[in-house]
Amino acid sequence: MKKFLSALFLLTIMATMAFAQANKMPTPEELAKKNVDELETRLKLSSTQKSVIYNYAYNLAKEQVTLMKKQQATGYNDEEVTKLYRLNNETNKNIKAVLKPEQAIEYDKIVEERLAGIDPKKKKKSKKGEEEEKIVGIEGLKSVKAGQP
Repeated sequence: MKKFLSALFLLTIMATMAFAQANKMPTPEELAKKNVDELETRLKLSSTQKSVIYNYAYNLAKEQVTLMKKQQATGYNDEEVTKLYRLNNETNKNIKAVLKPEQAIEYDKIVEERLAGIDPKKKKKSKKGEEEEKIVGIEGLKSVKAGQP
C-alpha cells in the first residue's frame, strides 16, 4: 500500500511539473533574446546595434508579458492592446533608426513575414523543390475553400 501511495504521489508531482512547464509564460529576457538572435543572424548586426536593439526589444517584451498576465487575470482590454500596438510601431521605428539602409530593407521583410505569420525556418516546398507562394491579405482569405485550414 505504501508503494502504491508513493508511486501515486510521485506521478502526481511529475504531472504537475509537466503541466506547469507546458503553460510557462516566457520571460521578457527570453523573448528579447530570441528576437535579437534572429535579427542578428539575418541582419548581421554589429555588437553596438545588437545591444541597442536588445534594449528596445526587452522594453517591448516586458510590456507584452505584462499585458498577457493582465489579460489572463482580468480579460481582454482594447485600450491595452492599442497601447501595445503603438509601442510595437515605435519600437520598430527605433530599431530601423539603428540599422544601415540595406539592413532596414531586410528588417522590413522580417516584419512583413512576422505579420503574415511566415516562419522562415519552416518554409514549405512544393514537389519541384520551389518555394510555395504565400498569398496574404484578403486574397489569401478568398482563396481558402470553406472547411480548409
